[in-house]
Amino acid sequence: MVQLDPVDRLLRGALVSDEQFVTTLAEILKHDLRISVRELSEQSGIAQSSLYKILHGKRSPNLTTLRAVIRALRSFYRMGEEEFIGVIAARPVLEGIVERMADVDGKKVRVREYPVQTIEDAIVAAVRAEREGAAGIVCAPIVSGTIEQLVHIPVATIIPRESMARAIELAARKAWH
Repeated sequence: MVQLDPVDRLLRGALVSDEQFVTTLAEILKHDLRISVRELSEQSGIAQSSLYKILHGKRSPNLTTLRAVIRALRSFYRMGEEEFIGVIAARPVLEGIVERMADVDGKKVRVREYPVQTIEDAIVAAVRAEREGAAGIVCAPIVSGTIEQLVHIPVATIIPRESMARAIELAARKAWH
């Protein structure tokens, strides 16, 4: 199963209760991002004292505050990242990827892997890749049409010409032995 990104976890926590929002935000700050309340304050534009009150249960976050926190968290996740192409595939396919950087027209592009096991996982991973700032997505033909309808970035399809012949040989050998 694909794990929810921290912003999605925070939104779900906010929908459950103020307490769950606070718990999730504290976990994200401490474990996911490893940033201080001061840094969140600077990025979100929310007074540090207001954030402390929210984190200590002395104030409930309003919708404006929630939006500012989410915008700030998203910006933290994108800081320092160069463009990347998300490759969504089963683990055995991803293990075949040797290069983690691609040179496209003289520009370096990082490859980020999204291992999946089901079609549903692939769809969730595509949305996640777009949210994380992917410039494009590479995936299997079985999900590419659906993914193209969900995301607003280019989608390329993996067509395993050479490996298909090897897979057929392997299946035949297994069947005959």
